[in-house]
Amino acid sequence: MGARGRHRRRRRGRALRAALAGAALGLTAAATMISASQATVGSDPGALKPLTSASELGKSELRENLEPQRSLDRLTTAMGRPVGVDTVLKSADHTLRDAADCTTDEKAALPVEPAATRAYCWDSGDAADPAWTPRSVTTSGDADEDGWWGSNRVILSGWSANSRGLAKVAFVNAGDPTRLTYTWALLAVPTEGGRDYRGLVSKISGMVWYQDKLLVTTGSGTRDALYVYDMNRIQRATVTASAVGRVREGWSAAGYRYVLPAVGSYRLTGDSSATGPVGLSLDRSTVPDSLVASGGKRLWRYPFSRDPARPGLLATDSAGLAVPEEAYATKVSGVGGVLSYGSAWYLGGAAGEQSGHGSLWRQDAKDARATECGADETHQCWSAGTGSLSYWQETGEVWSVSGRMLFALPLTSIDRSLG
Repeated sequence: MGARGRHRRRRRGRALRAALAGAALGLTAAATMISASQATVGSDPGALKPLTSASELGKSELRENLEPQRSLDRLTTAMGRPVGVDTVLKSADHTLRDAADCTTDEKAALPVEPAATRAYCWDSGDAADPAWTPRSVTTSGDADEDGWWGSNRVILSGWSANSRGLAKVAFVNAGDPTRLTYTWALLAVPTEGGRDYRGLVSKISGMVWYQDKLLVTTGSGTRDALYVYDMNRIQRATVTASAVGRVREGWSAAGYRYVLPAVGSYRLTGDSSATGPVGLSLDRSTVPDSLVASGGKRLWRYPFSRDPARPGLLATDSAGLAVPEEAYATKVSGVGGVLSYGSAWYLGGAAGEQSGHGSLWRQDAKDARATECGADETHQCWSAGTGSLSYWQETGEVWSVSGRMLFALPLTSIDRSLG
């Protein structure tokens, strides 16, 4: 991209930041009312413990398995030319509701302190659908350091079906902060050498969009720790039916308009008791950029490949293994969301029994500090769930999901709230 295009985007970014600063939501009062009862301070988890032994690192090695090019081409030939993110966004047929239009129950999932500066809930149909649960978030701020994907600002939110074993992604057009619209794409896995596909049957728990790839964690219960999707290979479904895959009339994606077939996966090489990644996020403060992951009470960092022929994929050795360059043990309970920036790791902890809210800890090699809930100095004042964390470096915002809420707040406000 030329310098002129970059400068235009920087000016747009500055204008957007100014607009957001002037139009920040008045959510602090609502959060204060929600925080009527807070749990007592949890135990201090202390500093992170580096894990350096070969056996520990070996448990978290990931073997890369890429779908053969001929299989991907066969599927594309059968389904038709893929569409881009821009086409998906232009067909958005749902609108997120602004926080002012969300119910009290929906807003109860928001963090108490620090308060969200932007918050939205899904349209009434999706918000009331008990069959699906939002679990993860990533943005075009992960995909490209200038925060744009082509001419669009985008938020992706991963949802899992609670019983059927399917996963889908909301493509959110975030160009206008006052009116976010979205539509759906089903996540799938090619079968029969690209002659068909099935739904991604595992529940997703984290996702990162880096360059043209979307990396998705499948949580526990599967050895395929990460699935990889290509944002240039979004396919149109040709049949509106509940089936997934090839049907007599064409191609179906459980009733959704678009489907993303996986282009590869990363499989744990350790023993069957090894815990795979659950939370994911991108860290642009490292060289090269890195993928950070949480699972159980372990944290890992995997560098991304610098090979121009491998955009968006992890760095691998001659044996095709992605080896973590850092690993840590943490004593934070119930880690879900994870974010790393500089030397600090931000970890979303389990919800408390009394308040239903979780904790947000910042840990490093020296100590741990948590966000505090005002004068009472309790720690369980983060969101009700331990949803994923995504740092949009260009705007300085951290995005997350909790309950039926999608929200953002400045990373600086998190740091100021640390006890």
